[in-house]
Amino acid sequence: MTATTANNRKFLASGAIVVAVAAAAYGVGRVYPPIGPVAGTIAPADRYVSSQINEGDVTLGDTSVPQLMQSDAFEVMTKDANFRALARDAGFAALASNPAAMSAMAANPAAFAALAKNPAAFAAMAKNAQATAAAARGADGRSAQAFGAMAGHAQAFSALAQHPQAFAAMAANPAAFAAYGKDANAFAAAARNPAGIAAMASNAKAFQALAADSAAMAALSRDAAAFDAMAKNADAFSALARNAQGLAAAARSAEAFASQGRAANALDASAASAMAMNSQAFSALALQPQAFAALAQHPQAFAALGRHPQAFQAMARNAGAFASYARDASAFQAAAQNPAGVAAMARNAQAFQALAKDSAAMSALSRDASAFSALARNANAFNALASNAQAFSAAMNAQALGAMAQNAGAFQALGRNANALAASAQAAQAFNSQATAASMAAQGRMDPQAMAAMAANPQAFAAMAANPAAFAALAQNPAALQAFARNAQAFNALGRNANFQALAMNASFAAAVQSPGFSQAMQAGARDASFAAKSSSDNR
Repeated sequence: MTATTANNRKFLASGAIVVAVAAAAYGVGRVYPPIGPVAGTIAPADRYVSSQINEGDVTLGDTSVPQLMQSDAFEVMTKDANFRALARDAGFAALASNPAAMSAMAANPAAFAALAKNPAAFAAMAKNAQATAAAARGADGRSAQAFGAMAGHAQAFSALAQHPQAFAAMAANPAAFAAYGKDANAFAAAARNPAGIAAMASNAKAFQALAADSAAMAALSRDAAAFDAMAKNADAFSALARNAQGLAAAARSAEAFASQGRAANALDASAASAMAMNSQAFSALALQPQAFAALAQHPQAFAALGRHPQAFQAMARNAGAFASYARDASAFQAAAQNPAGVAAMARNAQAFQALAKDSAAMSALSRDASAFSALARNANAFNALASNAQAFSAAMNAQALGAMAQNAGAFQALGRNANALAASAQAAQAFNSQATAASMAAQGRMDPQAMAAMAANPQAFAAMAANPAAFAALAQNPAALQAFARNAQAFNALGRNANFQALAMNASFAAAVQSPGFSQAMQAGARDASFAAKSSSDNR
């Protein structure tokens, strides 16, 4: 099929649905009530939940659905057999109406495959995740610092986590153990004979068991600095130490992060803390790794834009229109000062004028004008993020972009390894929820059964705690859950596909799935794929 034919089909399919968009959106809005933000989410600045389609969201004359169906991402996905299989499922529309949950589940399909088949367990975990998210409100960053410490000394902390009673005693009196950071052999000797050591005597058997664990002693001997790291983060470790399951789960997350960091040559305790502090932002960016890599290569310039989110989002939506400014950053400032006459700026005139007045931002862009080129080269990835205002706000918040600028080397290394980026973001997100859950359990606010479920499903629990309202709604939607369970294999294939995530994150996707043109496009895509396969076979 020629490019002209493919383009004609795009316009025919989209044109067929323009009149139907309002009715389709009306139906979706009536069946699936909107999800909105709730109080008590982890890292509020990072939080987003994508609203479901309401009666007024899509109106006559709204071209958002046709534009989505004319996009490169949609065109590519119509030829993907896994995506077409999803589209044929009667429950897919219900799942697509909850994009925040669908994107999170698609990014972690293995974590949700079994849970989706057990609605009662899914609902119970979603309820506990909501409680965890609420408990995390107002967190002061101590857990993030602890994550950095554990990731930086992963094997040592994993060894200590196998001996929770001894770990708790050390966390309760960190100053007494800090000195062993200079002499791990002295710690081993003391642990073998704890009766005469005040900080060990009341837990003598626990320390003797630790001393008898040759693997643990070897890990501590190789990295005695872990003692000092614990002392510097005493409060956070004290909370973790009160629940053995939470401690073990947190240690596994830190070790997973460290492993990915080593694979990407990006192991950095400061970067680990930054990811934990902004886990929602990095989880969102991991779905569009090309955008992440661009941000990491030009951290100061993009951090400056992050302080002006409305202008930044407008640029991300129409990245190509800003490419020419790479040759002349002063021209960008001049245009932003008088945006009314610039098509790509006019609709957000006040935002661009505010950006133009920010001398620090203008200076950062002037020093690295090639950031405009990076934006344009990765236009599809940035547009995918910008297609949903709440998603963009979560991914591009100023705090996260500032953290990237402060840890540029580590994040640039991660940007070159998309798999390591995704796994690292998941590990940081999981640690946050595990640390909060451990603290709740210590206070009697989470029962052992819930902690066991969390420990057995750390990635699923973390995703739920990061999007509590979305998953609470999903737990009440059996058709959507069943659709995911039936199509776990397809989601496993699509979860890290940037084109799929671009569609899933788009605010118009739910309405598009409901439209007559969607099924027509799927049929046309199947014909195109079959034709391409036949042509390839004939040419061999």
